[in-house]
Amino acid sequence: MAGRTGLITRIGRAVGGRVVQRIGGPSPRRVFYNSFNGQFSDNPRAIYEELVRGSSAVEHAWIADHPAFPAQVATVAPYSLGYLREAGRAGYVVSNRQMPNNFRKRPGARYLQTWHGTPLKRIGFDNDRWKENPRGLDHMARDFAKWDYLVSQNPFSTEIFRRAFRFDGEILETGYPRNDILNSPDAAATRARVRAELGIDDGVRAVLYAPTWRDNAVDDGGALRFALALDAERIQATLGRDHRLLLRLHYLLAGTPVGDGANCVRNVSDHPDIRDLYLAADVLITDYSSAMFDFAVTGKPIVLFAYDLDEYRDGVRGFYFDLEEEAPGPLCRTSDAVIDALRDLDSVHVAHAERYVRFRERFCPFDDGAAAARVVERVMGGS
Repeated sequence: MAGRTGLITRIGRAVGGRVVQRIGGPSPRRVFYNSFNGQFSDNPRAIYEELVRGSSAVEHAWIADHPAFPAQVATVAPYSLGYLREAGRAGYVVSNRQMPNNFRKRPGARYLQTWHGTPLKRIGFDNDRWKENPRGLDHMARDFAKWDYLVSQNPFSTEIFRRAFRFDGEILETGYPRNDILNSPDAAATRARVRAELGIDDGVRAVLYAPTWRDNAVDDGGALRFALALDAERIQATLGRDHRLLLRLHYLLAGTPVGDGANCVRNVSDHPDIRDLYLAADVLITDYSSAMFDFAVTGKPIVLFAYDLDEYRDGVRGFYFDLEEEAPGPLCRTSDAVIDALRDLDSVHVAHAERYVRFRERFCPFDDGAAAARVVERVMGGS
């Protein structure tokens, strides 16, 4: 690891000098990106965009398994020889999850791990379910040991990351780059564009449902599966045409059949980046997903559909805090309770206003629109 053992770099405001002055490592001025093993999205995308704004001299290459990449971006397939070549040439590797098993960090390269969310559910070595998969845990631990920098959205995450990843390198407590767009001057235009692409008219309330995956929801072959627990048909029948339900599955479930109720939702799981959907939406329904920590940046209502709270919290993953005490919106156990909340979001806002403020103060203190600039300056501009 880069030799700042246990260091936390807490940068709560933007810093100057966005142009990358120097990139060392195996190939100067070359950066290799991985977002969910093939997407053009999330924190790596925001860092890429910041670098593109700052310098045309930087070369970029991405792991790609999705069509939504800019034409000018060099891409390689996951696990391919091209991937190994590009990873070996890069002076910087930027990833939001562990890299594939065959990744080897060359001497002189730096590995920036952005991760992909503030954790409610237990992760890394804190997650007892990894005991059932010792080979997977070993792979994960070997990746942790390669990290030089780790991005954190907030002090809460920093404390957990240090322990759960057994990471003693430098943590950049900058806020999340992926949330910069939520405070961008372009936010309104992005909202209008995405709603138009999705066919959502003005005056229609866009309801984004973004549930997490379930470790114990697998088929007979061990593959993850998804069942739509939210009664989409009842929501449509009760709330009518002025509500549009959008479904965004976790990246591990993308492409999974939705099953019953699919005809009453617009499945947007193939949309390149959920950040655009946060802007297009008027309200978020989620459960235990880190989506709540990002969507809170918008200030728009959040409804928690926690139909399996007891089982998930006590038997599947375990939580880092008491969701019932700290949820930024109503915690609903049934679809009818979700419908009641959607019917009267003004009352939801009033009833949970103080909680929402505390939630944002705790989990979104640095999400001010300049997190990517801070990360780039620290890792690539001032090292």
